[in-house]
Amino acid sequence: MAQEKKEQKEPKGQKYPEKKGYRSSDEKKDDSQADPKSGEWKERVLQIRRVTKVVKGGKKLSFRAVVVVGNGEGQVGIGVGKSSEVIGAIQKAIISGRKSLINVPIFKKTIPHPIVSKAGAGKIMLKPAAEGTGIIAGGSARSVLELSGIENILCKSLGSDSALNIGRATIKALSELRRFKDVADARGLTLEQMLN
Repeated sequence: MAQEKKEQKEPKGQKYPEKKGYRSSDEKKDDSQADPKSGEWKERVLQIRRVTKVVKGGKKLSFRAVVVVGNGEGQVGIGVGKSSEVIGAIQKAIISGRKSLINVPIFKKTIPHPIVSKAGAGKIMLKPAAEGTGIIAGGSARSVLELSGIENILCKSLGSDSALNIGRATIKALSELRRFKDVADARGLTLEQMLN
């Protein structure tokens, strides 16, 4: 009896009309994994600090976030954001990081030459490494190098241990790197002549 009622309500071969544009969360996840542009940029939070500002009525509390943004293919940037909430600070830092992107000259999965750079009290030394060495670095320098797409490098922090200063020093060092071809053009030589 109950089955007959169900058959009357839902005739065979006829389905309810599907909602247009509706997708389940699993379908959306599959689309985001399939589309390379959606997951192209990676963000990594280096530091979240609670900071205070002394104002007329007392102290005003807010949060400062330091975030590294990169695509793993030679583009990386660092951003700082402040807000009364942690999520707001991270979002501002990501926007700031995307505005300050630099192009990193990668040569055989490492850097073309050794370099020492300084930003604030942070000082960093980068050296090229052989295939299979990996990223020998610590703290915020490691995050910057990983997101830039470098796979083999030696790194040593020589100054401040502040995450922001070391991150900025690493970004500055990567931005000061020069390709062999650019140096050869500046000297008025071919690449073969300069390397021999």
